[in-house]
Amino acid sequence: MSRIAYVNGRYRPQSEASVNIEDRGYQFGDGIYEVVHLHAGMFIDEDRHLDRLERSLREIRLPMPMAREALRLVLRELARRNRVTEGLLYMQVTRGVSRRDHAFPKRPVPPALVVTVKRIPPYPASVDNWGGAAITQPDLRWARCDIKTVNLLPNCLARQAAREQGAIEAVLFDPDTLMVTEGAATSFWIVDEEGVIRTPPLDHAILPGCTRAALLAELGESGLVVEHRPFSLDEMRRAREAFITSATSFVKPILRIDGAAVGDGAVGPVVRRLFDIFARHVQGGLKNAA
Repeated sequence: MSRIAYVNGRYRPQSEASVNIEDRGYQFGDGIYEVVHLHAGMFIDEDRHLDRLERSLREIRLPMPMAREALRLVLRELARRNRVTEGLLYMQVTRGVSRRDHAFPKRPVPPALVVTVKRIPPYPASVDNWGGAAITQPDLRWARCDIKTVNLLPNCLARQAAREQGAIEAVLFDPDTLMVTEGAATSFWIVDEEGVIRTPPLDHAILPGCTRAALLAELGESGLVVEHRPFSLDEMRRAREAFITSATSFVKPILRIDGAAVGDGAVGPVVRRLFDIFARHVQGGLKNAA
């Protein structure tokens, strides 16, 4: 069965779907995107993703393409038409189609909305074979990484560098201060030498990850303490454990960075517990929706 996409009000076979060549997302990267995890037919942390979508759109002065409840219906209908119960749903909103000019269109045009969905394996049953390696890369992105814009060329280059070195992620750092910011497409965390879970505080250099926020909420109820405190490359290299979070990575251990083992090079007890905590969060979302 051909995959179905939603493009500007119509459901179409993905092989036939298209956008105008003067769409500002194509011409300028003038748009916002979101990726939502679909598990057992339910959207995980859906409200967090829609909240972030609306915030990002406000930051670039772009209206929602439709009311939130209408957008929810589109997401569910697209998943139904594609018969996807375990997958990732991608939505992208751009400033629409207008004659090429860097400034916004003089006469407002309707925002353009594209939504696609693809299948992925379900949440892994065990953390033991879930980890991977990372490399470090200077953070060359723009100054508003807190906005989930479709401008992702520096992220793509960093991820490609990681792939070429057999790694799953690139950990980005400020080239002036040598402080870690985040992964190329993930939030980055460490368990430091004292056993404290640390993640950099949110600012314009860091995307407010929805999986990050969900995990933090769960940790508040578990009694585990997290410090929102910056850390340097040197502190990262002395960490006991490291991990990434995202809608696609969930909670994923990082076992080696730049070829050197993190801690003893095995999945540590803290990350193991966090993996289980987030798995319960995912399953709890299903119970709450039932």
